[in-house]
Amino acid sequence: MSVFIDYPAFFIFASLLIGLLVGSFLNVVIYRLPVMMMNSWRKEAREILEIPKPTENPVRFNLILPASTCPHCGHKISALENIPILSYLFLKGRCRGCKSPISIRYPLIELLSCLLSGWIAWQLGFSIEALLLIFLTWGLIAMSMIDIDHQLLPDSLVLPLLWLGILAHVFDYFPNITLTESILGAVIGYLTLWIVNALFKLIRGMDGIGHGDFKLLALFGAWAGYQIIPVVILFSAAAGAIIGIISMLCFKGNNKIPYGPYLAIAGWIALLWGQQIVTAYLEFSGIQ
Repeated sequence: MSVFIDYPAFFIFASLLIGLLVGSFLNVVIYRLPVMMMNSWRKEAREILEIPKPTENPVRFNLILPASTCPHCGHKISALENIPILSYLFLKGRCRGCKSPISIRYPLIELLSCLLSGWIAWQLGFSIEALLLIFLTWGLIAMSMIDIDHQLLPDSLVLPLLWLGILAHVFDYFPNITLTESILGAVIGYLTLWIVNALFKLIRGMDGIGHGDFKLLALFGAWAGYQIIPVVILFSAAAGAIIGIISMLCFKGNNKIPYGPYLAIAGWIALLWGQQIVTAYLEFSGIQ
């Protein structure tokens, strides 16, 4: 590990490369995890309703099996066709079997994972803090895309990352935030949106915010303390306004995005530069 400390550029390069490879796996998670959740819910529903199990043996479906195939023709994707970004360029964005177009989203997610991982490595250098934030970034990418596709934030992604944030403070990997502030951050983050939604439901008779968003804001509170909660809420509103305007201009308002990705963007920015942004604003406004 000393090579990463002695040669920071090597750590940045390694983060870019690993981020690229992980980005390819994130595409698998984004597609398969919601299907796995649906299968699990159907199984539970059959048990509750006492519906007999299907006579045929179900095909094993998880993050590993079955092998990836083209959704149009069933062509099995080989290892050479699964190299991040390069395979997409080599195949000219089309299936090798049936020549159907491959979504540009796959290489874009790989590139996003690569660049954000490298950016954190460049900003923070080799440290446990940087490694943890890179891991969190991968999770945020996956859950944001799943929320865009299915309007849900899987507990199997959000909750482990929330507990990881608290655990990081148990071992004092983020010395500027105490364990007490981390726990309070998780509690206050959850309750903030829960109260807002409860008031909305009292007035309108329906939920205004998804329950997964409560947990996602709690996650950021756990990682950065209760002090970050107002910053994340403010940044998420700004991100929503900016992306909303772009959506209206480019997609005529037909491209609706749930709140989760805005929270993820805001939380990621706040984790890296929240304190500097707040300090700069206070100095600019003359408050500080």
